[in-house]
Amino acid sequence: MKSPSDIVSVLERELGAQAIVGPGHERLDDYGRDESPLPEFYPPECAVLVESAAQACAVLRICLERKVPVTPRGAGSGMCGGALPVAGGVVLSTERMQRIKEIDPADLIAVVEPGVITGVLQTAVEDQGLFYPPDPASLEFCSIGGNAATNAGGPRAFKYGVTREYILGLEVCLMGGELLRCGRRTAKGVTGYDLVAGFVGTEGTFGVITELLVKLLPKPPAAATVLGVFADVPTAGTAINGLLRDGLRPRVLELADKASIDHIRAKSRYRFPANAGAIVLIEVDGEAESMQMMMEKVGMRCDELGALDVLAATEPAERRSVWEARRLISPSLKEAYRIKVNEDICVPRGRIVEMLARIDRISAETGIATAVFGHAGDGNLHCNLLSNDNPDDPDVRTRMWSAAEQVFRATVDLGGTLSGEHGVGLTKRDYIHLEQSEQVIEWQRRWKAMWDPSGLLNPGKRLPARRVCNE
Repeated sequence: MKSPSDIVSVLERELGAQAIVGPGHERLDDYGRDESPLPEFYPPECAVLVESAAQACAVLRICLERKVPVTPRGAGSGMCGGALPVAGGVVLSTERMQRIKEIDPADLIAVVEPGVITGVLQTAVEDQGLFYPPDPASLEFCSIGGNAATNAGGPRAFKYGVTREYILGLEVCLMGGELLRCGRRTAKGVTGYDLVAGFVGTEGTFGVITELLVKLLPKPPAAATVLGVFADVPTAGTAINGLLRDGLRPRVLELADKASIDHIRAKSRYRFPANAGAIVLIEVDGEAESMQMMMEKVGMRCDELGALDVLAATEPAERRSVWEARRLISPSLKEAYRIKVNEDICVPRGRIVEMLARIDRISAETGIATAVFGHAGDGNLHCNLLSNDNPDDPDVRTRMWSAAEQVFRATVDLGGTLSGEHGVGLTKRDYIHLEQSEQVIEWQRRWKAMWDPSGLLNPGKRLPARRVCNE
């Protein structure tokens, strides 16, 4: 590899100094961190803030020529270390690529650059009576390119699906500088292999997304929100199953346990009953004239299924107030604990209650506090492992990740998967053998090698190193 000063100077000559965050720059450290719970800092040699596909291709061409690792990065909001430059080298950031190039109400599509903030895209299309459903919790600061890279989900995924289902086409820059366009503008199409689906969810290990063609829907005319409060998780779980057996197809079906509720009691405008042990948040959408009836039906059914209290709302301000309680959970936990490891496990919906019981046992056995909330509609639970011990203490970190492994093993034992929406990145890389066979992992290595034979693009992510067998 050339010296750090060499690659920086070459990139500056090619793209201009204004595109480079180099050694000594006050912002460079920001590119060695993300929102994951990892305490390690991974300093890059520089970060390149590209503004076009041509610039991204230039970076990947130069870095391949000089054998310099490249780590793609969007908004840096990832939870699993997928954008950390573990091998040093260059961070390729798409944060400046924020143009919404086209919104077409007739074809129900939008063309966007990867740095567009998800919430900004949603607002822009809703202003035209359209709807982009994927809604990760970080939608106010995460980018659409990062959403595609991780195949992000969110509360509305139960009804509308995850990011992959809304990406019709991609422009991708490959290691070495080749620009690839794949996908289609039409509502359906089966010509050739589905390369778009193959790129979505690969966390920047195959290529760098420089443009996305996304599918839109007509905006639902109205929505209503119901918050059901229950005495405990088993009762809440029974209520969820009862509502779904009734044929209810909500766009949101959320669950939170007692520990989550206790952390927001003093902050929420809604006053939870003293014996509240779980909440279920239900949101339906459709024609305006049906909302009142649907809300009343859901509320009455929650009462019949054992709710201690039911709060319902159709007006936007009222709905925001109800949602406030759910959205307060994660930041409240982060404020209360020095260490917060948020694992996004996913189990079959019928095993949610059992999974929560196992998490309680793991907490009791390890002495590590937990709080669980998430998307009950599709079994995606955010299991938070919490501690106020010193995060820099290796023994503490070992204990936390040992507990995480126990959670992962319980998840797989119940037929689940280690990640429902955050991705694998660095934090789950060495645990995927719990879920996938070595044969499956090896075929993924071969697939990665096809797109990135040099192994320089986002190295060290998603796939564990091959195991060495000593006979």
